Amino acid sequence: MALGFEEARERVFRNITPLGKERVHITEGLTRVIAEEVIAGRNIPPWDNSAMDGFAVRAADVESAGEDSPVELRVVGDLPAGGRWHGTVGKGEAVRIMTGAPVPDGADSIVRVEDTREITRERIQVLQAGGPGTDLRRAGEDIRAGDTVLTVGTEIRPAEIGMLAALNQSTVPVFLRPRVAFLTTGNELADLGEESGGDRIVSSNTYSLMAQIEEAGGIPENLGIAPDDPAEIRGRLEKGLEADVLLSSAGVSVGEYDFIKDAYQELGIAVHFSRVRMRPGQPLTFGTFQGKPVLGLPGNPVSSMVCFEEFVRPLIRKMVGTARPFRPEVVARAREELKKPRELTHVLRCRLVEKDGEWWAETTGPQGSGILSSMVKANGLMILPEGKSLVQEGEIVRVHPL
Repeated sequence: MALGFEEARERVFRNITPLGKERVHITEGLTRVIAEEVIAGRNIPPWDNSAMDGFAVRAADVESAGEDSPVELRVVGDLPAGGRWHGTVGKGEAVRIMTGAPVPDGADSIVRVEDTREITRERIQVLQAGGPGTDLRRAGEDIRAGDTVLTVGTEIRPAEIGMLAALNQSTVPVFLRPRVAFLTTGNELADLGEESGGDRIVSSNTYSLMAQIEEAGGIPENLGIAPDDPAEIRGRLEKGLEADVLLSSAGVSVGEYDFIKDAYQELGIAVHFSRVRMRPGQPLTFGTFQGKPVLGLPGNPVSSMVCFEEFVRPLIRKMVGTARPFRPEVVARAREELKKPRELTHVLRCRLVEKDGEWWAETTGPQGSGILSSMVKANGLMILPEGKSLVQEGEIVRVHPL
């Protein structure tokens, strides 16, 4: 019995958990997922520092400064970024300071260079000034020691790497990436560089799956292209069961040369469903082997990519520990009338276009499961649920952005 689209997705994700943890250097952490809370061991910034190039002063000395009534100060030191001035700023004194340099004792305000007039190297006139704290960055105003800086499930972006570096943390705890083995099958398939004339075509699924696995955060392990031979298919699938996830492409329908399901049974893979009420992707098969997920994807290029996007990608994202395994859903309006069988969920390749503050979704042309250009042109997948046969132009639809 075929499952509904949403029920099938729920079954796939029901028992998926992260694999484990490891520590990696922060230069290898981009797109990885935080596995333990990161607690700040220091203040950022570590001390009061200047936000501008200018002069460190006592605010009380310059509060009356103006263009017509400048206040003259004696410059008693120079303080570049990375240095310290070991003294105290006294009444009527200033220290020349660069952006980021620690504010010297006695000073409580910064006067910008452009708000001063230099008389000599040792004497300036202040033409305009603020009160205490002007253009100062206070110690700990960004992060205080003991703060939780990064939480479990956070995906590491360049900003997170910068923060880890600012905390002087060279390594970061992350969830392991799953090894995802994948097999494509079919006598008609050739690999890149092989003769593909006559009755053979290049296996685009091999390379789209490899890219999708990597984009999702998995480590792709290519099991190659198996001919329509039961023993060959079984042998390659058996090797793939050593990985954390096993995928196959084609061979899961009801044709005379569809041998994947028989191989699953012989290998002891428990099949939980083998049909989904969706188009494309009806023959999607899901099973488990010793707790490992096994998915048989359809062979048509679009069906394979759509099933990966809606079922496999979130599964991998959940395994790598992200707090948000699903892509955010967008509410849009259909730019055309759409008809479909009532009993199926349709997943249409579409383009999201913003107009007058609203999102609109339009299909990318013919939607056949072999028309790979419909995916190339798409930036979203429009989900038309079962139970509905007609969507009017302008009607609200759900879209999963790509």
